[in-house]
Amino acid sequence: MSSEKKGHTPQGITCKAAKVLKVISFPQDVNAQKIHGRITQPEAAMQSCNFKLSPSPNFKPFNLPTSLNRLPYGFHCLHRRRHSPLLVTSFSSATTAAAPPPATAAAPDENKGKAPQWRATIDFKWIRDNKEAVAANIKNRNSNANLEVVLELYDELLNVQKEVERLRAERNAVANKMKAKLEPSERQKLIEEGKSLKDSLVSLEEDLLKVTDELQQEAQCVPNMTHPDVPIGGEECSTVRKTVGKPREFGFVIKDHVQLGKDLDLFDFDAAAEVSGSKFYYLKNEAALLEMGLVNWAVSEVMKKGFTPLTTPEIARSSVMEKCGFQPRGTNTQVYSIDGSDQCLIGTAEIPVGGIHMDSILADLSLPFKYVAFSHCFRTEAGAAGAATRGLYRVHQFSKVEMFVLCRPEESNSFHEQLIQIEEGLFSSLGLHFKTMDMATEDLGAPAYRKFDVEAWMPGLGRYGEISSASNCTDYQSRRLGIRYRPELSTPVKKGKGSSTPTQFVHTLNATACAVPRMIICLLENYQQEDGTVVIPEPLRPFMGGLQTIAPKYRQALV
Repeated sequence: MSSEKKGHTPQGITCKAAKVLKVISFPQDVNAQKIHGRITQPEAAMQSCNFKLSPSPNFKPFNLPTSLNRLPYGFHCLHRRRHSPLLVTSFSSATTAAAPPPATAAAPDENKGKAPQWRATIDFKWIRDNKEAVAANIKNRNSNANLEVVLELYDELLNVQKEVERLRAERNAVANKMKAKLEPSERQKLIEEGKSLKDSLVSLEEDLLKVTDELQQEAQCVPNMTHPDVPIGGEECSTVRKTVGKPREFGFVIKDHVQLGKDLDLFDFDAAAEVSGSKFYYLKNEAALLEMGLVNWAVSEVMKKGFTPLTTPEIARSSVMEKCGFQPRGTNTQVYSIDGSDQCLIGTAEIPVGGIHMDSILADLSLPFKYVAFSHCFRTEAGAAGAATRGLYRVHQFSKVEMFVLCRPEESNSFHEQLIQIEEGLFSSLGLHFKTMDMATEDLGAPAYRKFDVEAWMPGLGRYGEISSASNCTDYQSRRLGIRYRPELSTPVKKGKGSSTPTQFVHTLNATACAVPRMIICLLENYQQEDGTVVIPEPLRPFMGGLQTIAPKYRQALV
């Protein structure tokens, strides 16, 4: 659901969050702190609450595949560098030969003019040598990146670098002359010359740092390159790759999921609005079991494809979000930021999973890494309104199962096809009617090289709605997160200088296995019966204690 437009940010809520479970080594201060969120809804009042993430007694464990009996290759790496800033190393082509490199996500407007807090390893030389293709790509994506400014700053950077190197060489020459026996007057002359060179170098190095920061700020607006088969234009230009099933024909007047939830006592939007604000909800009775069953089923099915299960931190540093291509502090952001800190609530498990191997050089034999992660997701949904977003369709908090892959560059297109096939297999097994879309250039986020969306038929809403997406981000994210691997040599060589192969950036991909609220909509609306009941699809029944139908609850009036 990453490509959908977003809505309001809660303000005025103060919460104290429990410590978030750390699954794999992560920055030590990722614990939740005092949160000052923002709610723009006028009806929201100042409230406070304490919440804690704890396992549910109704969540039944599933049988783990035998592959979990040993530590997966994905957790091994050759080298890890923590808290080392990424320098502008793009002048060397050794690490950039794998694929045409992208740049970074658009910088937040409020940070315009400020020095970036981190630096992406962008191949500016490649951008300059392929400026026509980059310019066309920026235009096709309707991006606001300014390529001319990037190229001008890059030329300026090269000129300043040359001057710095020239002055350093002169300073070294003066220092060497000082080692010889010299007349006092000649020595004094060299001392003054050395001092002058030093002062000039200090000024030039300040200029170099300033130009480097400006170049990073502008270059981080340049989107990833685009797959040649992606249709050009807006969302309406997206093409249908595949259609599965047909819309169900009903012999009775159908209801939407909101009415079904009311009749079957499954949701409580009113109480949630009082507690948290609009676009929040309680799942009750069978709906709560359905959420846990969907998560359990999705994780179990994806694990059969060789994916390692994870639960993730649900708070991440702003810098990690930016490196993944999100804008935590920008205008109309979809991200909840924590005031007084550099942390945010995650909008997808893609962010913390992407950060697991940040600033690492991975072993070639450990690739690919394939993760399936469960998390709660938080989105402001800025700008979302109208009947099409009612009920569970667009909410501020939801549960999601996300797939994430790190692989060699030559494998990413193949893994992209595998991810969409997994999604299609999951939704087909539930008997849903859906279509898979190849999304057009203007609908791609900055990181995506190509993106497939799955849109399922929702009869109560009378339209298709996005339930999943799968994106190939090539090396866009890995260049920012600093995730490389060292290819194995095909033939052994003698140990010594230059005996190891240059590192390359891995490619990253992400895909949604199950976005719970949208799946609940599809299941309730497609499996409703004339007598008011809803049939549970067979694949989910073992994960819901054998429950086959959801029936109305009949209550006696209190006397």
